[in-house]
Amino acid sequence: MPITELLERNAMLYGNDVALVEVNPEITETRRVTWREYELIEPNPECCYRREITWKVFNEKANRFANMLLERGVKKGDKVGILLMNCLEWLPIYFGILKTGALAVPLNFRYTAEEIRYCLDLAEVDVLMFGPEFIGRVEEIAEEISRNRLLFYVGEGCPSFAEHYDSHSANCSGDAPDIKISDSDDAAIYFSSGTTGFPKAILHNHESLVHSAKVEQNHHGQTHDDVFLCIPPLYHTGAKMHWFGSLQSGGKAVLLKGVKPKSIIETVSNEKCSIVWLLVPWAQDILDAVDRGEINTENYQLLQWRLMHIGAQPVPPSLIARWKEHFPNHKYDTNYGLSESIGPGCVHLGVDNIHKVGAIGKAGFGWEVKIADENGNAVEHGQVGELYVKGPGVMTCYYNDEKATAETLKNGWLLTGDMAQEDEDGFIYLVDRKKDVIISGGENLYPVQIEDFLRSHPAVKDVAVIGLPDKRLGEIAAAVISIKEGMACTEEEINIFCQKMPRYKRPHRIIFADVPRNPTGKIEKLKLREIYCGESLVASQIKN
Repeated sequence: MPITELLERNAMLYGNDVALVEVNPEITETRRVTWREYELIEPNPECCYRREITWKVFNEKANRFANMLLERGVKKGDKVGILLMNCLEWLPIYFGILKTGALAVPLNFRYTAEEIRYCLDLAEVDVLMFGPEFIGRVEEIAEEISRNRLLFYVGEGCPSFAEHYDSHSANCSGDAPDIKISDSDDAAIYFSSGTTGFPKAILHNHESLVHSAKVEQNHHGQTHDDVFLCIPPLYHTGAKMHWFGSLQSGGKAVLLKGVKPKSIIETVSNEKCSIVWLLVPWAQDILDAVDRGEINTENYQLLQWRLMHIGAQPVPPSLIARWKEHFPNHKYDTNYGLSESIGPGCVHLGVDNIHKVGAIGKAGFGWEVKIADENGNAVEHGQVGELYVKGPGVMTCYYNDEKATAETLKNGWLLTGDMAQEDEDGFIYLVDRKKDVIISGGENLYPVQIEDFLRSHPAVKDVAVIGLPDKRLGEIAAAVISIKEGMACTEEEINIFCQKMPRYKRPHRIIFADVPRNPTGKIEKLKLREIYCGESLVASQIKN
């Protein structure tokens, strides 16, 4: 069945139950006060900005938008881009697109004007929906991109070069359009994270989306009573496909804007959240805030919080051990996936396997995995190879890129580009990205292993290890280290600490700086190489 049927089912079964809540702690809510015949709007400093919609309203909004698109000539197979920050309109717009038989094309909110234009052209987008945060960037390219596509604005203060979404959709029918959609129909195009260059367009069908919902609900047991806190951006599969567990169960989800530790804890308490997905830096920040006394967990209602899970990057075992000290009753899971495998869950640890923290886990619900050599043959047990995955959630292709598709999809298997190995119990451990492996003096160095070790230093908040060119060794390992707030550390201290590692794994260079991450938590190693590789090459030439 198409994923839109899950929304329609929820509207019938749970029509008056809250489906989505938007919370923005940075904006003070307003309240309406009636005085005689006047209605005044006053600031309410005790309450942050909050909106909510029921499943019935959610479905009606999606229907109205779908009918608006159909009236404007959008047809099955067309593409509609979404360039919005997380908001209450995001998901109704997404499902409205799908109800027309068109493809939803979410765009990264960090894209520059040129990257927006590039992605619109690559995915052959016919309509672009954008919000107030993007007026400037869209205006830069508006004359060019509006020649062959419609531009709709979502929010207040519609610019002159776009049409207003609300004014057009509000008057359209709230009934579902009569469009036949099947499992095999194309549903969405997502873009790769772009950490290695310009993003690729990843095509998924409805079967992929529905499978991701089944996977999430199977792994984390969402019920109708669970409340999911969604913090990451909805344009990414990681956030939306975790939310699909709520879609599957008809449960409530809260869209929180901002990642401040206090805001996260307050929202969990106020909205009675039971499931929270965090990135490593956010979990680290929460623990640091608790340790500094900025957050007293006893002042909040947190007993209903049953599951904390992390994805998008390797998870340091030391972080989870520390988390369990503060939150001993929490179940924990880690999720591995790619946008090419419809986000999280093709491999997962499982809530009963906390003794294996550090592993990404085993094949997820409905998935197959293998660790293979360069010829695609399974390696011997315990050997390092590339992780392959197979299942109903594998992408159809890279849209308009046959060469990249052929390199990534082989005999139904998706080549992840991640190097991994399996332990004696069948649990898979990531070693590193295939492209990030450092070859130094003939030895293969896996940055993730070095990063995990360095994160165990009490002063280290975050770390990224990259290869820098060296005339003698070919490459050397350099550690870019971010220090915890209020703490100090020297290069000498790090070097002494690294003596516990084999000599060949020790970083040759220590750099104290911020570690850049994209919105989904992945380290932007391309950016780090751009910053440090050039100066390293010059230094190497001078030294030699």
